[in-house]
Amino acid sequence: MAALTPPPPAVLAAAASSSDAEQPKVDYLNLPCPIPYEEIHREALMSLKPELFEGLRFDFTKGLNQSFSLSHSANTSAISVMMGPTEIPAQSAETIKIPTANYEFGANFIDPKLMLFGRVMTDGRLNARLKCDLADNLTLKGNAQLTNEPHMSHGMFNFDYKGSDYRTQFQVGNGALLGASYIQSVTRNLSLGGEVFWAGQHRKSGIGYAARYNTEKMVATGQVASTGMVALSYVQKVSDKVSLATDFMYNYMSGDVTSSVGYDYILRQCRLRGKIDSNGSVSAFLEERLNMGLNFLLSAEIDHRKKDYKFGFGLTVGE
Repeated sequence: MAALTPPPPAVLAAAASSSDAEQPKVDYLNLPCPIPYEEIHREALMSLKPELFEGLRFDFTKGLNQSFSLSHSANTSAISVMMGPTEIPAQSAETIKIPTANYEFGANFIDPKLMLFGRVMTDGRLNARLKCDLADNLTLKGNAQLTNEPHMSHGMFNFDYKGSDYRTQFQVGNGALLGASYIQSVTRNLSLGGEVFWAGQHRKSGIGYAARYNTEKMVATGQVASTGMVALSYVQKVSDKVSLATDFMYNYMSGDVTSSVGYDYILRQCRLRGKIDSNGSVSAFLEERLNMGLNFLLSAEIDHRKKDYKFGFGLTVGE
């Protein structure tokens, strides 16, 4: 029997070089900047958690400056009317609702480096948001809510620094709340991060970790914290118009588990989102553009476990 002869060294070197060519090396000096740590689940949240509502909703936005645009200074006023039932606590499993109506007035100021948003409601609540670019890579964000209820008002400021391939954020809020987060791009598709916080008023602290892997067709995220939270999400882009999403929430301290699966369908004139979760809740949300500056909204949610049904429709006027 003839002995097997090994291939020449030149053939082995050529095979090794071709294998290296198929796997491009990571350029660690030219990695992309990741998204903020607090937004790692944003694709799944946009698909699975639309702004559902019940009853009648009417939003009206009007520009007060003729030269208004997102890239120029402007002042706008917004009016929002909401009519629908409000849920009240009950000892039985069934949900008790009473009819209510809410009115909201808002004012916005938008500038390339400064954005201010304010909202006041008929129940006395006042919401305010701020975003200011202090430097090319440093942004200040703030939000506050003032209410007549004791110990319910709160405020928070975030300092967000954007590096070439990383982001870091520092938070400070009322109640001696301090927090910091950092996220780093490890490869062009993978980013890893962590966070710490301290709530001085409640004498509680925590630490968390997160990972995000994204390509042109999918986004997978995972997050775990010492508070007991474990959050996983996955979004698959089937086509330019269709995306499928799923998430999994688990608290290993309380034992609560929730998972959901949904879709996001974008057409030329409308966007349809829907989901079903492990608690027996099914929901759908439709946004249809009837004309320039005129949108029609449909919202529906059925909770089979609680025997609760919610349906709403509305109009949005203005850009």
